[in-house]
Amino acid sequence: MAIRTDDIFEYPTAMEVKEDIITLSYPSNTQAEIKFKIKETFFTFELAGIKGNDNIDLITWGPYHTTISETIGETVGVVRNDEFALGIQSLNLKTLGGYPYNENDCMPEFDVFSQNDITNLDEEGKPHVLYRIEAAKPTKAGSSLQTYCRNRNEDRIIENLGHDKFVSPKYNDGGIIGSKTALFGVPTNDALNTIETIELTEGLPHPTLNGKWMKTVPEASSAYIIMNFNEETIDEAIEITKQAGLKHLYHPGKLYESWGHFELYNKVFPNGYKGMKACVEKAKKEGISIGSHTLSNFITTNDSYVTPIPDKRLAEVGSSEITLDTDDKQTEIQIASPDFFNQFKNNSLRTVRIGSELIRYGSVSEKKPWKLLDCQRGAFDTKPSLHKSGTKIAKLLDHPYKVFLSNTELTKVLSKNIADVYNKTGMKQISFDGLEGNKSTGLGNYGEAMMPYVWYNNLSEDLKDGFIIDASRTTHFFWHIFTRMNWGEPWYAGFRESQTEYRMKNQPYFKRNYMPAMLGWFRMTPEISLEDMEWMLARSAAFDAGYAFVTSHETIQTHGQSNAILELIKQWEQARLAGVFPESLKTEMENLKNEYHLEAISENSWKLFPITFNVLNHSKKIRQPGEPLYSTFNFENSSGMQPLVFTIKPSKATICKNIIIELDNYKKIQLPITLTNNQIFKYKGGDEGFLYDKNWNIIKTIDLNIDTIEITKGDHSLTLDCEFLSDEDSEIELQVKTMGKSILLTKNE
Repeated sequence: MAIRTDDIFEYPTAMEVKEDIITLSYPSNTQAEIKFKIKETFFTFELAGIKGNDNIDLITWGPYHTTISETIGETVGVVRNDEFALGIQSLNLKTLGGYPYNENDCMPEFDVFSQNDITNLDEEGKPHVLYRIEAAKPTKAGSSLQTYCRNRNEDRIIENLGHDKFVSPKYNDGGIIGSKTALFGVPTNDALNTIETIELTEGLPHPTLNGKWMKTVPEASSAYIIMNFNEETIDEAIEITKQAGLKHLYHPGKLYESWGHFELYNKVFPNGYKGMKACVEKAKKEGISIGSHTLSNFITTNDSYVTPIPDKRLAEVGSSEITLDTDDKQTEIQIASPDFFNQFKNNSLRTVRIGSELIRYGSVSEKKPWKLLDCQRGAFDTKPSLHKSGTKIAKLLDHPYKVFLSNTELTKVLSKNIADVYNKTGMKQISFDGLEGNKSTGLGNYGEAMMPYVWYNNLSEDLKDGFIIDASRTTHFFWHIFTRMNWGEPWYAGFRESQTEYRMKNQPYFKRNYMPAMLGWFRMTPEISLEDMEWMLARSAAFDAGYAFVTSHETIQTHGQSNAILELIKQWEQARLAGVFPESLKTEMENLKNEYHLEAISENSWKLFPITFNVLNHSKKIRQPGEPLYSTFNFENSSGMQPLVFTIKPSKATICKNIIIELDNYKKIQLPITLTNNQIFKYKGGDEGFLYDKNWNIIKTIDLNIDTIEITKGDHSLTLDCEFLSDEDSEIELQVKTMGKSILLTKNE
């Protein structure tokens, strides 16, 4: 254990052991007394006292260097190879996973495993991720394990939340005394069980499902439906969730009148908590739990923590004093120092507090006397007042969402407020979105973990079993509380394009950190195809990862194949949770180019068909007289004989007619339709085809006056031609679908 005083580290030069106390001696004549316990599978070490030095900044447990490099769980704090695992665990909130790389106690946020120099912890120019280097770290020789604890008995100036100068207030948590950590070394297969033992014996949070640890049950990664509902529409939302075979329904929308006190939005739930509780009870009877979204410690400007009298526990960047008496109408306010007021990288509300008045300002004067300029008095319906020279003026901390944040004490209150919402309604799923806002405490990762920890400890015991807790980020200590990571807002593209690289990058992170896997949010649009749906579901099966399926009443009603989509979700999720996909198959399915179709045979068995899509784009051409205008391509049917199945989609503003498809230069299909860019044509075999609108509602069935066209195993050619009625950029896409030999998947009873 190292100590740091005035930024200088000291390491032990001598050790004495008496009974259960280790005494370490340091060059500065400092002595540290460490209480240790030897358990069956781990050791615990707790700093019990310090002699000879009252000015220690912090202590570090480690880094403990190892030669293990195969698998490094940076968040959970476990490194392992095929045979052996070494781990470290913080045993209380103030003992942080990691090392004091930054004085703001925020660990470096990037994927160190994607860079060549694993010793470079500079975040500049690194790919952004929602996790960071903490309790375990790769090194050139293998890996290291580390935790630390800071003495917070004095205010400190740190860099925080976009501010170069931020006051981290003193905080009485006992300082470094009481910092406690555990170390273990066990066979690799016993590592996760050892962490569970540590949770149970050391009093750490231990979420369960039916009494089983949530980190080990398949349901921890359950998929869920996200859609708005209210007291009137809850029945439809429950029915959609049931159709999808899912057990969790999550409300994402405007649910609260304000963030802070979290009273339910009257227009959505006119009966308040009783109305939500009634919805929860309805869903519970159908085997469905309900959850809702929070923005953690974000406080909206209409909340009573802000208006009409602002709470003194709103987070501050820092403060100064006003240097001239100020009446209730002045628009320039003279201050002693501009240090905390002229930082505008993260200054979305530009608000200061003097007494019980909030004031917004436009800028700060460029020279003495320092002044806040263009002030708006009585902001957010507070009362403009007279203020005497020498009165404190505080710059409030805010967020680009146009909200204020909380200091440490108010964070604890907000945590209890959120727990109260769940205790009163019985909801059993939460996402701590915006958890990074709790850096407003000045405690860094400590503050981030504090909010869910206080919330969890105030949650009714009868709710804890089976509760789903997620967030888009985690910390070493929060790992014990949360169920899994998940994240949202991929609205810029379809399933195959939105955040695909990021979704895949997260999967090895989950695996090396013993986390149930998730794929993030997927938004159902009225245009999504069954093929795109199964592409996503195959990824879910491949990584054994859940997801959030975002939809709405309107989308379900608009999409012509909603029932089929919900049935696909049901079958794939049931098969995944039943564990029917063998590891070798899942490895194959991880390849994003591989596609599949799943069909149910019985309640416990399915057929999985490998699918191949061959795509031909045919565009408008200008060629010499007599030169063919058609397009051609070759494809292979690697399976047995089957019907020719294809889909045609015009792009952009394309309109075309007289569409002719010819297989192997002699089997011809001519489509007696005019196709626009808002339509889709599909042929599934037989003597008819189907014309859909862009939302997959069937417009009509078309008699093609042909026999079923079948394709044999082997190589084939196909030509596509049409008469374009639109401009030079016209193009149509032909997608030919072939199915491979089915694979039987059966649940082991």
